[in-house]
Amino acid sequence: MPHPPKIAADALEDAARTVMAKAGIEIPDDYLGGIREMADTERGDLSAFVLQAMLENWEAAKADQRPMCADTGVPRWYVKYGNEARVEGGPVEVERRLRRATARATHDVPLRPNRVHPLSRRDNDNNVGINAPEIEYSFEPDADWVDITTVHKGGLFGTDYRMLFPADGIDGIKRFYLDTLVAFGKRGLACQPAIVGIGLGGSKDTCMVLGKQAACLRTVGDRNPEPEIAALELELKELGNSIGMGAMGFVGSSMVVDCHIEVGYTHTGGMPMSVHCFCLSSRRATARLHPDGRVEYRTDPQWFTPYMRRDTVEWQTAAESFEKSA
Repeated sequence: MPHPPKIAADALEDAARTVMAKAGIEIPDDYLGGIREMADTERGDLSAFVLQAMLENWEAAKADQRPMCADTGVPRWYVKYGNEARVEGGPVEVERRLRRATARATHDVPLRPNRVHPLSRRDNDNNVGINAPEIEYSFEPDADWVDITTVHKGGLFGTDYRMLFPADGIDGIKRFYLDTLVAFGKRGLACQPAIVGIGLGGSKDTCMVLGKQAACLRTVGDRNPEPEIAALELELKELGNSIGMGAMGFVGSSMVVDCHIEVGYTHTGGMPMSVHCFCLSSRRATARLHPDGRVEYRTDPQWFTPYMRRDTVEWQTAAESFEKSA
């Protein structure tokens, strides 16, 4: 069977530069809709003022084509490879082009050059350096396209981790969740209202990765396919908005735009948990590159596919699972 044509490296770099600008400037419709709903129900004076100011600032930023927030975060990449996809120059060229696009966008959009060496504080003035920007990968069967998603997330605060144990149960999850939100609100460690991502299980590093992906790569209103997890997402969203804190930690009821949970099988003796808050500039954008040269842009990364959440040794499509159970 002949291979599909290769995706051009130049096209990938140009698309990456475009999504960097989109993420920095254009607020996704799902998040914008969630903020508008909160603005309609918020009764706290200062929180209501902040929400309205956010909406007005977003409109001004879009009209002026410049980032709303002076701190444009630390750019990172999520690449989803179709199993049949091929890119000109291979994976090494993909990473080269993503780093080039990051440097270009830092100067052209512009984005604040936030990345520095941790000890010398050397700044390359382009958000590129050792292990920067981060590039994470996932794969998709029966596809010949490549998705590139950029996320500009704050790199200092808005994240916490705790090793829970099986006996802590759902109550322990709620307790750590509330402890984290209250601490973030009181100390100004997150820019509420935010999409909150929770990682449950896995090893410590997997737990942290899943929580960040849950916050940054799922849209407002999206629910986990496991009913028990989906119900907990909704319960935690309501719980987070009932603690008396609103926008930017002021008195109110608008702290959590949505809550997303992702899980990973973990050690039998533990239940690690991470909590991540995206910021009020929910900055993400995706481009899908096809081998025929087409490029499609969207704001839903579509990262968590059934294949990524598979729970078997062998991958089975939904149709195959149905046929075997019939």
